[in-house]
Amino acid sequence: MTDTKARTTAPPAGCTTELVTDEAHFADLAPQWTRLHARCASATPFQSHAWLHAWWRSYGTRGRLRLVLARDGRDLVAAAPLTLVRRPVPALVPLGGAISDYGDVLLDDERGPDAVDALTEGLSRAARTALVDLREVRPGAAAERVYERWRGPRRRLTDSLCLELPALPMDELVARLPSAKARQRVRAQLRRLDSLGVKSRTVLPDEVDAALRRLLELHRLQWQDRKVTGEHLKPRFRDHLVRAVRPMVCAGDAVVTEFRMDDEVVAVDVTLLSRRLAGGYLYGAHPRLRERRADVAVMLLDASAEHTRQPGRGTLSLLRGNEPYKHHWRPDAVSNQRLLLARRRTAPLLAAALGDAAARRRGKALLRRPERKEGDGGGGT
Repeated sequence: MTDTKARTTAPPAGCTTELVTDEAHFADLAPQWTRLHARCASATPFQSHAWLHAWWRSYGTRGRLRLVLARDGRDLVAAAPLTLVRRPVPALVPLGGAISDYGDVLLDDERGPDAVDALTEGLSRAARTALVDLREVRPGAAAERVYERWRGPRRRLTDSLCLELPALPMDELVARLPSAKARQRVRAQLRRLDSLGVKSRTVLPDEVDAALRRLLELHRLQWQDRKVTGEHLKPRFRDHLVRAVRPMVCAGDAVVTEFRMDDEVVAVDVTLLSRRLAGGYLYGAHPRLRERRADVAVMLLDASAEHTRQPGRGTLSLLRGNEPYKHHWRPDAVSNQRLLLARRRTAPLLAAALGDAAARRRGKALLRRPERKEGDGGGGT
């Protein structure tokens, strides 16, 4: 394995593996990475070079970049975008962090097991003193193929829940609703949006940066005085989103939609796209919409459903989160996975990570448990 400058090794099948730790090299990989991303059918937008490189610039820690690459000749056939963390145990975790809904590796589908074997070998070499901890892996992801090939200790855990709808036009999504009353309510909301004059428009590439800044301002307004994901209000998130989304729009990996009412932009939405799914990532909506009794969720879903018409794109993902409003649409609950990979010498790190995960689950269960009042339950006095 090389360290961005020297040594190469040849895993079985004749591929070479490379460990990239240099940030400039990461930037230069964009054209090759984009071609590989297009050849990996299970890849999500969160594995695109634009998303990952923008994330690294906002959130990465200098000296901790770890890109495991596999090549067949000069062709990039596999990649694992990782960063080194120290807590709770030394581990290689996916780039993208908590603001990314799916983590994965990239494998060239046309190379079959050769690319899998090479990347698995490269990961094993990179993990001499650290655990490989792949978070938020969607079922059917490329990382599952690495997991099956892994020869050392390994464990699979449940990670975050995602809710998914089939890729259907809005009228068919409405028809799936469980009752006539629910269907009538949504159709009434669609008519309400029309009567208010709410119109949607796809933002052009040279308008994306301004539209994203408007989105974040509207997002701040809509959550004012309410509990909100604090990260979305920080400058580093703004910088990440602006850097990532414009090139993704140009590549067809994202679409930005603005909604106007009375010739004013009252909402902006970012939907991320891949070959198999579309997912509404973030939106901002002016409080005026709710004051006018417009159903923002219906408005956004109507727009997102338009982006699932591409052949092969079978899923409209509501991404992570188990919010009650999502369940109105009868989505399928799909759990992401956490894939833990260790070498025999790092098996104690695996045991420690499993212990930490179990402790966190117990803590969450305790927080969800209703507080017992004095005198409730229990035995006799």
